[in-house]
Amino acid sequence: MPENWCPFCPGSGRVPEHYDVWLYPNDFPAFEGACDVVLYSPEHHLLPSEMSLEQWRKVIELWTKRTVELAADPNVKYVMVFENAGEAVGVTMPHPHGQIYGFPFIPPRVERELQAPQCAHCSVLEDEMTNGTRIVAKNELFCAFVPYFARFPYEMQIYSRAHLRGLADLPDRRALAEIVSIVRKKYDALFRSPMPLMMILHQERHFYIEFLPLRRGANKLKYLAAVETSMWTFLEDVIPEQAAEELRRA
Repeated sequence: MPENWCPFCPGSGRVPEHYDVWLYPNDFPAFEGACDVVLYSPEHHLLPSEMSLEQWRKVIELWTKRTVELAADPNVKYVMVFENAGEAVGVTMPHPHGQIYGFPFIPPRVERELQAPQCAHCSVLEDEMTNGTRIVAKNELFCAFVPYFARFPYEMQIYSRAHLRGLADLPDRRALAEIVSIVRKKYDALFRSPMPLMMILHQERHFYIEFLPLRRGANKLKYLAAVETSMWTFLEDVIPEQAAEELRRA
C-alpha cells in the first residue's frame, strides 16, 4: 500500500467522496464467505472514543442492516460483527473501522451457547445486577459490567437487559449507541491513551458485546501465555471489582 494513502479515505477512488458510514468489501477476505469492512467515519484519525452518539447510531444501523441481509442468505450460518483496534492487536490501518463476517458454519462457541437448555447470560446478568459492585454503566436497555469471570484485565461486557437475540430485535439503537460510546470513552480515559482491544457482538442466544482490552497497565500489555493459551486458565492481573471501580472513575 502506498505511503500516506488510505483506501477508506474520500479521494482514494475506493470509497464515495462523501459518506457518513460505509460498507466496504474486504480486500483480503479471511475465508470463503462474506467478509465486510464497516467504515465508521470518513475521518482518518478519528478515534471510536471521539465519535458522537449520532455517529455510533449510524454505525449500529449499518451493523443491523448487514446482519439482516447476511442472515437471509442460506449459505451464511452465523453473522459476527467485531472490531480489532490498535497495533497491539495487529491492526495496520488506523482509519476507524470494524468488520462483519458471514460464517459458512456455526462457530463452536456459538454452537455450545445454542445447545444450552437455559440462557446462561440471563443468569449472569441477574447476578451482576444484584451484586452491583462490578457494574460500570447502565441505561434502561443495557448494562455494562466487568464480569466476575473476566479473562483480560479491564474486560467489560454489555448485556441487553431484556432477553433479545440480536441487533434486529433491539427496540432502541440509540440506547446501544449511548452505552457503547460510554465504554469506549472510559477505555481511552483509563490510561489516557487509546486502548488496544477487541470488540465482539454476540447474537442468536442473548445479545451482548464483549470488550477484550490488551493493557494491564499504562505501559504494560496483557499476553495470553502458556497457562492461558494451553490450559484455558486465565490469571487475573486486576480483580474484577477493582477494575470496575477504576473504569467507573475514568
